[in-house]
Amino acid sequence: MNKLPIPEMIRRAFSALPFAYAPYSHFKVGAALLTEDGEVYTGCNIENAAFGPGNCAERTAIFKAVSEGKRDFLAICIVNENQDGGHDFCPPCGVCRQVMAEFCDPETFQIILAKSPEYYKIYTLAELFPEGFGPGYLKNE
Repeated sequence: MNKLPIPEMIRRAFSALPFAYAPYSHFKVGAALLTEDGEVYTGCNIENAAFGPGNCAERTAIFKAVSEGKRDFLAICIVNENQDGGHDFCPPCGVCRQVMAEFCDPETFQIILAKSPEYYKIYTLAELFPEGFGPGYLKNE
């Protein structure tokens, strides 16, 4: 795999935080998704008073990219900001992991969890979603 532009992805994920709509949890999340052709799509979490209709930052970024014809992804960076302005590692929820499994190769897709530009961890989707259900299970052989 090509060397990921990690500093740029972290910067872009943090730049999505001000757009988060989190009036209930006050927990903002930003994401930056890297496509195979080098484009970056950002996303933020969008809450709803009914809770269920909300959307995570990761899915926002993925859905934006897919809606514009992109389907090949290399990596995603995820950052957060709590109500006190602090940052911690913010792994994707199960629903987001399932959406990633639909579009990404679990063995190669990289998930970057960042507290800051200097402090981050990288996992593959397979590490965070072992034995995940993906499109391969539905192929007729």
